[in-house]
Amino acid sequence: MSKTTIWEQVFTIGSEEPQGFGYQDKILYHQTSFPKIEFYMSNFTAEVIGTMLLVLLGDGVVGGVLLKSSKAHNSGWIVITLGWGLAVALAIYAVGSYSGAHINPAVTIGFAAVGQISWEQVPVYVLGQMIGAVIGAILVWIHYLPHWKHTEDPDLKLAVFATAPAYRRTWPNLVSEIVGTFVLVFALFFIGANEFTEGLNPLIVGFLILAIGLSLGGTTGYAINPARDLGPRLAHAFLPIAGKGSSDWAYSWIPVLGPIIGGVYGAIFYRGIFERETDAYFWLTTAVVLIILLMAVFKQIKEDQN
Repeated sequence: MSKTTIWEQVFTIGSEEPQGFGYQDKILYHQTSFPKIEFYMSNFTAEVIGTMLLVLLGDGVVGGVLLKSSKAHNSGWIVITLGWGLAVALAIYAVGSYSGAHINPAVTIGFAAVGQISWEQVPVYVLGQMIGAVIGAILVWIHYLPHWKHTEDPDLKLAVFATAPAYRRTWPNLVSEIVGTFVLVFALFFIGANEFTEGLNPLIVGFLILAIGLSLGGTTGYAINPARDLGPRLAHAFLPIAGKGSSDWAYSWIPVLGPIIGGVYGAIFYRGIFERETDAYFWLTTAVVLIILLMAVFKQIKEDQN
C-alpha cells in the first residue's frame, strides 16, 4: 500500500485518483466553470463529517436542555442521553461505509492496539475527529446565539461544550471515564461479532451510548471520547460566547486520558478473553487499570474517614 500524506487523503485538485489511502474510499466529482476539482471522501474527511455531526447533535441537545428559554429547557438527563445516543447512530449511518465511523480517538487507538487498523492511520483519524468536533461546537454556538447572553450561569454554558464531574475527585473521575469507555469499546467488539438485519448496527450502537449514559454517565457526564470533550472545550475557549467563564483546563486531561486507557483496555480485554490472546500487553494494561482502580478506592476511603 502506498503512503500518502494527510492532505493527499483530504483532497486532490486536477490529478489522478490516489491509490491505497483508505478502506472503501469514495470519490465525489464536483464540476464547475472553474478548474476541475476531484474531491475524495477519504477516512480523514469522513471522520471530520461524522464527528461534526456527532457534536452538533450531542452538544445541541445539551444546549437545548441547559440554556435559558430553550423550548427544551430543563427537560432532563433522559433527553440528553437519548439525544447523544441518536447523535452517535446518525453519525455512523452518515460515514460508516467510508471510514468505519470511529468518530472517537479512544475507539481508533483501541482498534490500533489490537491490529484492527494500522498505527500510521491513527493520526489521520484523530486529526479528522478533532477538527470535526471543533466545527460541530462552533455550529452549536451559532445555533443558540440569542441564548448565551440570557443564561446567567457560566458553568451551564461550558457544560454545553464539555464535561465536568458531579464531585471533583481526580482518581474516581478518571475511573469513571475509564469504565465508561471500556464498556463502549468492549461492546463494539461483541456487537460486531453478532449478525443483525442489514443497516441495524448503527442503531444498536446508539442504544449502547444511551445505556452508558443512563447507567454510568451521572458521575462525570460520560465524555468517553477525547475529541467530543477537548474539541468543544477548545471552541469554548476561543469563541466570543457572551458571559462565559473558564474553560476548566485543570479538569480537561481526565476526559482525554481516561477514555484512551479505557478504550485500549476494552479492545485488549476482548481479544484476551474472547479470542484467548493473553499476551504481555493484556497483562500490562490489566495491571495499569487495577492500579488506577485501587488508587481511586484508597483515596476515597481515606477521604471518607476524615
